[in-house]
Amino acid sequence: MKKIFYSLLALCLALPAFADRAHTLKVYNWADYIDMDNVLNKFPDWYKAQTGEEVEVIYQTFDINESMLTEIEVGHEDYDVICPSEYIIERMLRQGLLLPINKDFGNTPDYTRLVAPFVQDKFQQMAPEGSGIMVNDYTVGYMWGTTGWLYNPKHVDEADLQSWAAITNPKFKGHIFVKDAFRDVYSVMVLYAYKDEIARGEVTRDELVAQITPERIARVEEILLQAKDNVAGWEVDFGKEEMTKGKAWMNLSWSGDAQWAIDEAEEVGVELRYIVPEEGSNVWFDGWCIPKYAVNTKAASYFINYLCMPENAILNMEEIGYVSVIADSTILEWANDDEIEETANLTYFFGEGAEAVHANHVLYPDQRVIERCALMHDCGDMSKDMLDMWNRVKGDNLSWPMIAVIIVILLGIVLFAIIQTANKRRERNLQNKKRKIHKA
Repeated sequence: MKKIFYSLLALCLALPAFADRAHTLKVYNWADYIDMDNVLNKFPDWYKAQTGEEVEVIYQTFDINESMLTEIEVGHEDYDVICPSEYIIERMLRQGLLLPINKDFGNTPDYTRLVAPFVQDKFQQMAPEGSGIMVNDYTVGYMWGTTGWLYNPKHVDEADLQSWAAITNPKFKGHIFVKDAFRDVYSVMVLYAYKDEIARGEVTRDELVAQITPERIARVEEILLQAKDNVAGWEVDFGKEEMTKGKAWMNLSWSGDAQWAIDEAEEVGVELRYIVPEEGSNVWFDGWCIPKYAVNTKAASYFINYLCMPENAILNMEEIGYVSVIADSTILEWANDDEIEETANLTYFFGEGAEAVHANHVLYPDQRVIERCALMHDCGDMSKDMLDMWNRVKGDNLSWPMIAVIIVILLGIVLFAIIQTANKRRERNLQNKKRKIHKA
């Protein structure tokens, strides 16, 4: 009887918290990846206008996909909506960690229909083989882009960057920053490693990126080992900042980071440019999903729909510098800038009427570029082999500036320890003197 009583008491105590949780939306996103003031903070009012219900947003950020996945996969965290990258979406689908998005929004329009068909087709490539899963039932795209060379034309000729072979060019010794992201780097380097086979029609770019084999890993590793003397550092975020300061020549970069760096550098008088080499590249996506242990799936579905509204897509693009997957006429008008002389064929994204758009080529690549790009996939059973290769490549590849920084940090730690020890010794001596005086 006591057990029943205490169980009922615990349930009663939990009810208020559960009730609050039912009107709370827990969002887990990348840092600096949404307009906080004009989009995120205005969602509760919009949601109440659509549903008549209150909702409080709890917003948290993560720095890498894997840490977010671990919290859900192992920790069973009850986030309502998350924003993973394509290969993690693929993995979560395979492991049954995603819930379907409810796209019945009552009297509210379904803005998810405005996602470019090009993006929806790419997302379907993430479906586990033979599963019959419609990927777009489980995820809606958010931002997308390519991988290429961000470079300083003061030091580097564009002609030298037409190929990924630039990574091994001895004239760039010690002047290249490379993303510390083995999937992204592998996905572009495997296209360079098999450029002749692609040209002969023996293999496609999609097959090369999707089907990872020991032989392909070995060929990419050989290229990267040849490039070691050229690599000034392996980075996740600081490479673009080094570029904006004019301290670096080249950065293997994501297009969104490249555009951010181009804009920042322009303000201080540094010119930067971006190019996708001829062998091709990967096209990457981030998308919104509802994870398995979500509580407020209704608000999560409405939140995803809310982010697909063209006006919100534009606000987010202007704030973070990346490109929305939304492709309606409002976005096309926003993308078309008469001050840009060159035009791009963007029919793959916007459809008819977008054959010659004066668009920023970093954000909206021409169709000829996209035709050379493949979707990056999860490594699956080859993850360990890929990670081992990456660790061998990076090895002891430390540039002198990086070594100097490490030495300074170590010296600082040693100096701090010496000062602490000296302070403790002085304190003990002072205490001993006080004891002697007290005894006297």
